[in-house]
Amino acid sequence: MNPELYLADLEAKPAALADLASALETGDPFEGLPTGIRRVLFLGMGSSRYAAGVAALRLRSVGVDAVAEYASASVSYPATPDTLVVAVSATGGSRETLDAVARYRGRSPVLAMTNRPGSAITEGADLVVPMVAGEERGGVSCRTFQHTLGLLLALQNHLTGASGAGADVPGLLRRTAEATADLLDRRGQWLDPAMTLLDGPAGVYTIAPAERLSSAEQSALMFREGPRRASDACETGDWSHVDVYLTKTLDYRAIMFPGSRYDDQAMDWIRRRGSTVLTVGGELPDARASVRYLHDDDADVALLTETLVAELVAAHWWLAQR
Repeated sequence: MNPELYLADLEAKPAALADLASALETGDPFEGLPTGIRRVLFLGMGSSRYAAGVAALRLRSVGVDAVAEYASASVSYPATPDTLVVAVSATGGSRETLDAVARYRGRSPVLAMTNRPGSAITEGADLVVPMVAGEERGGVSCRTFQHTLGLLLALQNHLTGASGAGADVPGLLRRTAEATADLLDRRGQWLDPAMTLLDGPAGVYTIAPAERLSSAEQSALMFREGPRRASDACETGDWSHVDVYLTKTLDYRAIMFPGSRYDDQAMDWIRRRGSTVLTVGGELPDARASVRYLHDDDADVALLTETLVAELVAAHWWLAQR
């Protein structure tokens, strides 16, 4: 992995998003899926599973039986012709995902989503959907994570027959490209203060609502994977049951992605304990600072954009270690 190239990968996000938007405008990549799908099983590890977890929740909210499974789990749904298996692997070579898919190949329809067409995950798949993220030369899944989310939103529309302005994924991707470019263009204003605020002796914590939990999970992963700093993610409501205890003894510093009905509950403890919170995409009372960006009042744009703040902080901390 290379921090300079990782930073370049982040800077290429707007252009890559435009490419994905154009690809989706030319046709539905999921058109080859069979009809009569009764349930959806997402398989993946790391960033792939983070994105799939949000997609599964969104599908359940509209009545589709869906779950995002650790590909490393030894058991899951049985293989049936009406179970769509969505295997997500940016590199196409995740061992756990390959092993899990083997249980379903030839018994359930398999959709392989990857950034490397022709990789092992595509072998025997009934449909292959490229992520169109370009080569990530830094060795870290960043654009592929963002593109996975976008494609899974398009898959939801395909499976549910959604249409209209709310189902315009290419339009969403173009707004996300604008939001991403806005954060990149204005980083001279917000990046150094964010780095200083989050630079504590006990790591960085990330907090997000269940509907965007992938943002907290991916952000924490970026701090671990690049600069190798301690970091962990938590769902906002659950935070008051599992992570609040850390504010008692640690120099607790966190990124919070607002939008949960339980934001105030978490912030009440943070206020009382004198902990440090940076909000991204919105403002909360007693947060030390906030990073705003274009279109951050759109929850779907936020889902696809907000991890860039942690990614850029992680990139610069990583570069400083060189």
